[in-house]
Amino acid sequence: MKIGILKETQKGDKRVSISPRIASQLISKGFEVIVEEGAGVKSSFKNSYYREIGAQVEKRGVVFKEADVLVKINPFDREDLKLVRKGQVLIAQLFHRTHNDLILEMSDLGVSAFSMDAMPRISRAQEMDVLSSQSNLAGYKAVILGAFLMKRIMPLMMTAAGTIKPARVLIYGVGVAGLQAIATAKRLGALVTATDIRPETKEQAESLGAQFILVENGRQISGDGYAREATQDFAEKQKKAVNDSLFAADLVITTASVPGKKAPLLITREQVKKMKNGAVLIDLAADQGGNCELSKRHKTTIYKGVTIVGTTIAPESVSTHASDLYAKNILNFILHLTSGNKFHWDMEDDITRETLIVRDGEILID
Repeated sequence: MKIGILKETQKGDKRVSISPRIASQLISKGFEVIVEEGAGVKSSFKNSYYREIGAQVEKRGVVFKEADVLVKINPFDREDLKLVRKGQVLIAQLFHRTHNDLILEMSDLGVSAFSMDAMPRISRAQEMDVLSSQSNLAGYKAVILGAFLMKRIMPLMMTAAGTIKPARVLIYGVGVAGLQAIATAKRLGALVTATDIRPETKEQAESLGAQFILVENGRQISGDGYAREATQDFAEKQKKAVNDSLFAADLVITTASVPGKKAPLLITREQVKKMKNGAVLIDLAADQGGNCELSKRHKTTIYKGVTIVGTTIAPESVSTHASDLYAKNILNFILHLTSGNKFHWDMEDDITRETLIVRDGEILID
């Protein structure tokens, strides 16, 4: 089986789906690896690094022609699909619930397609969960970016000239990104407050040293680990409960998203008006519409003295580590799906069943 590594074409993304280290492990297990020229350059992986471990480096068209399996991070687009051929296996984050037209095209082409973002939240799948591995880095980077943009320092500092009080950080959403943001902000010495629609996250947030804002009667049980869309009544209660912390915060990080849907609106324009002058807001859900009404994807906006950064859960700015972690998820996934370097389609297996969106042209989702 020959695995093809494609260069990411989505604007701003510097990652690559398989790093040289992981490509070497695939080769040691009997797979062949073919890499598009320059695929890893923006992640500091030169073409020579892939050649040195025994991978083939070729132009884009050759990768599409020769590979049995094509691997990406972002969804395959129409230009990609013009080059795929019947019988190939595609692996990427397809976000199939919001890319129905592309799924139909894949079906017409007679390919099989796995969606990494559809990985079930079960213990067996943790080592393949790209949402978790990437969100972990995004939570860390959000705090570092916020600390850079703030006009004050994070920790308590006692000096001969006086005492500097620690910064106040508020985090919406205590998933993987939120937990890492809490841990990072605490390590930098900030006072951290957090809130989440899922009450079961309270203990996790507090274990890392954050004060948790629990919304009364907010029993939004997640069940499978993913957040559910909040009711309007709960959203209003959460807004009132969090406002005091929001208006006092020096840094706010929002991470709330609902799979397959627009991100919930958590912070309105009117709330931003009441935030502290000089505060920074990092919106990690900007790719899905944003948790803040004023967020714009990949743009920084200053409104009434508040700096609002619209970014994504994908940590492109730490692309070397992000690529290596994504690649490890892909390695574990491919090994799970194959036996003797050939795919075995075990539809009784939760991981296969949930992630296999198209099989030989047949769409398997509702």
